[in-house]
Amino acid sequence: MTAGSGGGTKKRQRTGCNTRFSSTSAVIDSCRLEGTVTEASHKPSGLRRTSSSATISGGFNDAASADVVLRLFLEPCPSDSDSESISAVDSFFEDDIQIYLHSDVIRRSKYFSALLSARWQGDSSEGDNSPKIYRLNFGVPLSTGTIRTHLTVIQLLYTDDYSGVIENASTALSILPVALELLFEDCVSSCVRFLEAVPWTEEEEKRILSLIPFLREEESRELLDRVSPSKTDSLEEMLHGLIVAAIHNHSNMAFVKAFVAKLLREFSSRDSARRVLERAFEASLKTVKRSLEDYSNPDFRGDHNETEAIQRLNLHTATTNGRHLLWLIERMIELKVADKAVRDWSEQSTFTADLQRAFRDDAWRNIVPGLPVVVLRCTCKLANAVASGSILAARPVRMKLVREWLPVLIVCKDNVSVLHTHKSLYTELEEIFLKIISTFPLSDAQELLQQCLSFATRNADDCPHLVTAFNTWFRRADRPPTS
Repeated sequence: MTAGSGGGTKKRQRTGCNTRFSSTSAVIDSCRLEGTVTEASHKPSGLRRTSSSATISGGFNDAASADVVLRLFLEPCPSDSDSESISAVDSFFEDDIQIYLHSDVIRRSKYFSALLSARWQGDSSEGDNSPKIYRLNFGVPLSTGTIRTHLTVIQLLYTDDYSGVIENASTALSILPVALELLFEDCVSSCVRFLEAVPWTEEEEKRILSLIPFLREEESRELLDRVSPSKTDSLEEMLHGLIVAAIHNHSNMAFVKAFVAKLLREFSSRDSARRVLERAFEASLKTVKRSLEDYSNPDFRGDHNETEAIQRLNLHTATTNGRHLLWLIERMIELKVADKAVRDWSEQSTFTADLQRAFRDDAWRNIVPGLPVVVLRCTCKLANAVASGSILAARPVRMKLVREWLPVLIVCKDNVSVLHTHKSLYTELEEIFLKIISTFPLSDAQELLQQCLSFATRNADDCPHLVTAFNTWFRRADRPPTS
């Protein structure tokens, strides 16, 4: 921008300033230069313009009282050589205009205040007795804004009420860069306050992030608080809170669980999802184990009825958290982050002993008949992920998984009345254990297969998985030993 002025400036009282804005199009119509830029430079020095309802006596664009003549023009980028690069808003007819302003008003902008200061003043008077007139040129790069937006911001210098102009986030984001450019602090503050109070679209958020570096720290703090986490673990804390709420706090649990499952699938960081799920898995497993331990080792020192109530509570707690555990296992397998869950599940000798002791007792049957099914489904999901290769578990882990949980399956088959709807679960888990056993050395497989005889049925044709497992072992054992 270039600027020139004549003589000393005489600060005049601001008069006739109106807070109501006429349309910017009307202002452009009244301010448009007659002819080309070259022709404008040869006009007589007297200020002339067409009449328009956009002008208010003593206010914005009033030539009669103005002491500043500002030329606004588009500065095409070097690469934008043709007229198609000019925006639809700033068309050919609106790319060079002249407006009439008042120095005492536009000094609200620190940019204009600096241009009008003594350091930048020169003699542009039109005669010894004529008023001092400042002639300023302001080039608007196509990449930073439009003539229309700059006119709007300059008009705002004439008012203290911006609410009629800043009515949505898009407008605030159009005005803010120009206000920053002109160092118009009041306007900047108004735009920032508006943006702090309203929601943004994703595109608007990107624009705000690009403008934040140009704001002072105190101005940008609230905007940054909305888009920048205050802690490095905010993502994981939020995700963990959602999981806990989904499995514990919502009556509409099925829909909430489905929604959280979708969030987990689409979460950008699998490592974060892994840590959050493992944390929730450990908490639920701990609750189930503690409840079963308390049930299997009750304290009979109190009243019998009280003891029985506590036992019922322990079983219900174990069953409820077992269902939560099953949902977490399904999510971990779905995301292929169940490695640690498999290791933990294979190291539950105390837990499996408590389960066997509980299932040999008849007391639980009328309280939580679904407990064995919940526990076996958790085992089935993890074991199947191992057998299918979805989780690559080391041989010691596979071995402990079968050694610890095969006895639980056998106790359930021997002591739990198997409903027809759950029979397939037992069969499926039998097949999975036999598949995992087939991955062991012959000596280990021999020991474990002998424990699987309880899988046999009255008709051998009804247990082909058991027949196949033994045939496989005998075929391998019949080969000559390797040197």
